[in-house]
Amino acid sequence: MSDHVYKHIELTGSSPHGVEDAVNNALEKARETLHGMRWFEVTDMRGHLEDGRVGHWQVTLKVGLSLD
Repeated sequence: MSDHVYKHIELTGSSPHGVEDAVNNALEKARETLHGMRWFEVTDMRGHLEDGRVGHWQVTLKVGLSLD
């Protein structure tokens, strides 16, 4: 088995549709410029209220990228 070394970055995604969509939005945008993403960990979740209802979700992720 190979030794693995990872770099961690932090991303925050948002979505009016839910937590999973917020995560996917962050990862999809990151894919445009990053390679080697291997795992993520949700480190924070929060929401924005509009008229007493959830307007959108914000999710902060720690993402591990394998180094070349």
